Amino acid sequence: MYGSYTGRSRTRGRAAGLRTTGTAAALGAALLLAGCSGDGDGGEKKSAPTVEQQPKDKDPYWVNPDGNAARQVAAYSEDGDEKNAELIRKIARQPVGEWIGPDNPENEVKGVTEAAAAADRDALLVLYNIPHRDCGQFSKGGASDGNAYRAWLDSVAKGIGDRSATVILEPDALLHLVDGCTPQEFHEERYDLLKGAIQRLKQQPATKVYLDAGNAGWQSPDALFQPLQRAGIAEADGFSLNVSNFQTTAVSTEFGKKLSEKIGNKPFVIDTSRNGNGPYKGGDPAESWCNPPGRALGEAPTTQTGDERVDAYLWIKRPGESDGDCKGGPKAGAWWPEYALGLAGATK
Repeated sequence: MYGSYTGRSRTRGRAAGLRTTGTAAALGAALLLAGCSGDGDGGEKKSAPTVEQQPKDKDPYWVNPDGNAARQVAAYSEDGDEKNAELIRKIARQPVGEWIGPDNPENEVKGVTEAAAAADRDALLVLYNIPHRDCGQFSKGGASDGNAYRAWLDSVAKGIGDRSATVILEPDALLHLVDGCTPQEFHEERYDLLKGAIQRLKQQPATKVYLDAGNAGWQSPDALFQPLQRAGIAEADGFSLNVSNFQTTAVSTEFGKKLSEKIGNKPFVIDTSRNGNGPYKGGDPAESWCNPPGRALGEAPTTQTGDERVDAYLWIKRPGESDGDCKGGPKAGAWWPEYALGLAGATK
């Protein structure tokens, strides 16, 4: 098991069970934005959870009214559990990353970006489908080969079209080249795929791309800047830090500035979704990243960071979704309401 690298971010997985995709997502969002959902036969209509968009000048990203957290709020409210419903609202009312799946990406992305555009907001997309993803661990998978990835990426770009979107590109993919997790035989192809992905996405007129650069507890700026250059960071809008990790915003900002200085002062974004209490110090250090207890939500998503080098604080990892089947959690990416309640309850 690849567990000796205690600083790794260990993203991810995707939402399971409660998630809709593609055109269905857009239709579901439209219904929820309207404030009601039908019972299918013209009968009584039930109220949908009210999820409003954040002020655009503070946070231009789309809040999905049909996300896992919003549905959990509705379920708790239906059961009369207003205490837990209010806790999960802390998550449901914030924009989170939409992790794009391997199947029918054009329709999925089109659904998300159209729903965001209808709300006069930008979509926040996470692309996590690189071949040999996650070195065969909890979030293993990805496209079958380079050609399959290029075709998938092209479909994603077509789905975005001319609508506004911010893309977080392949969490961990670059770092696993640096730390030796990804076998050497795949390195050349991966650099080529990352550089090509940036170039393809930047053909879309309103798309921003942030190439993932790991977190402040995993590798150093000196170890990262040349791989970032090789992967095409010069053509990207910037880089992302702390995806699915727990490093504090202050530490991440300091790390990001040191790295930025080495790559032409590129700006960066920070995942603050679960860093409110910083990293977990207990248990097995090799699994400190995986569903750690006692964590809290971090700063709310915003583009008003007060630092010209930090473009945004974002919730890239979706709070309440499991890191993997450790510490009693479900598979990576599955919604875990108990963990979501813990995050929200520990948030000041």
